Amino acid sequence: MEGSAVRLLRCSALLRRNVLTCLSSWKTPPCVLKSSQSEALLSETNNGLLCAPLQTFTKEEMMIKRTVKKFAQEQVAPLVSTMDENSKMEKSVIQGLFQQGLMGIEIDPKYGGTGASFFSSILVIEELARVDASVALLCDIQNTVINMLIRKHGTEEQKATYLTKLATEKVGSFCLSEAGAGSDPFSLKTRADKKGDYYVINGSKMWISSAEHAELFLVMANVDLTVGYKGITCFLVDRDTEGLHIGKAENKMGIRASSTCPLTFENLKVDKRLVPEANILGQIGHGYKYAMGSLNEGRIGIAAQMLGLAQGCFDYTVPYTKERVQFGKRIFDFQGLQHQVAHMATQLEAARLLTYNAARLLEAGRSFIKEASMAKYYASEIAGLTTSKCMEWMGGVGYTKDYPVEKYFRDAKIGTIYEGTSNIQLNTIAKHISAEY
Repeated sequence: MEGSAVRLLRCSALLRRNVLTCLSSWKTPPCVLKSSQSEALLSETNNGLLCAPLQTFTKEEMMIKRTVKKFAQEQVAPLVSTMDENSKMEKSVIQGLFQQGLMGIEIDPKYGGTGASFFSSILVIEELARVDASVALLCDIQNTVINMLIRKHGTEEQKATYLTKLATEKVGSFCLSEAGAGSDPFSLKTRADKKGDYYVINGSKMWISSAEHAELFLVMANVDLTVGYKGITCFLVDRDTEGLHIGKAENKMGIRASSTCPLTFENLKVDKRLVPEANILGQIGHGYKYAMGSLNEGRIGIAAQMLGLAQGCFDYTVPYTKERVQFGKRIFDFQGLQHQVAHMATQLEAARLLTYNAARLLEAGRSFIKEASMAKYYASEIAGLTTSKCMEWMGGVGYTKDYPVEKYFRDAKIGTIYEGTSNIQLNTIAKHISAEY
């Protein structure tokens, strides 16, 4: 606690010596004021974390959090503006994620992974999103969706083949959504027709994240349309597979550095001619179960992304309100603004606790689906509100691209849309409440 106090005092002194130093540039990591005291709450008990506050971290989690914070500020922050403007992720950032062990957080060390916890993944996503939501998304999908599916459902041969690469060099991509299968993913039309011991895949996908950089695609295709969603199967497809076509990246409003592309499969071919059964992940016809399982876990990751994004925007903006003078006093000293800041800080803390609680429930092997939807729904909505308020507090400069607040605002909107819209989350929550009563 003393160290945090010293840092805060030094930060305050710096602000007093300079005029509007917090607005020097969005390419330079801002002076972050600690809205959350989680870093100072390291306290392990003999019985683990069962009775500990939600913001109590293990030594390993604290170490990972600090490492990621340093990486994000030093290697990601200087490139954020350029990546957003060019709609392209810098290769050095992707390489840095692998070098830091952040693309295989839960993968067993025997496959080259970090071997850390699911909660560690959530902390990593949150810290990355404070600086750039696009980088956080790349890390999120890799860890909470791609790696998770192969760890849980892959054969030993598949794990040895793919996890080692995913932990050290290969980006993965999850292919579920289609033009007619968004919030209703089970209505997908991509087919996988069996030809002897092989399958031929035909169809198309939309809104596929990380497609531009992915070397491995987890493709959901239906092997028997007559049985509906019970025919959906997950196929492992390498990027250089004949018949796989990656379309032009979408020109998006936010998370622009994260590539989002359409995919087309035309008589998809692997090895000599076709897709061998060895490229099926798990059991035939169980793809819908795997998809829902991955989305349930992934929603906690999106909650962490939205939480980190909102906190990063808040931390950037509040120092400005304590320097900007109007009518003879700092705008922060107006009670009306103080109440708004307090309101946003309270909602951010609520989003953090919802997110951490869902993650801890998952780790404990307890039911977490309702809590994951609550976290994803609330964090996404609060990210939109927080970034909008921060832009208002910044005034005219907040509306310009010279500073990161407008980017945080643009990036936040996707949170209420992907991995289940806010209405889908409310449906899930209501369904569980109905069952409880």
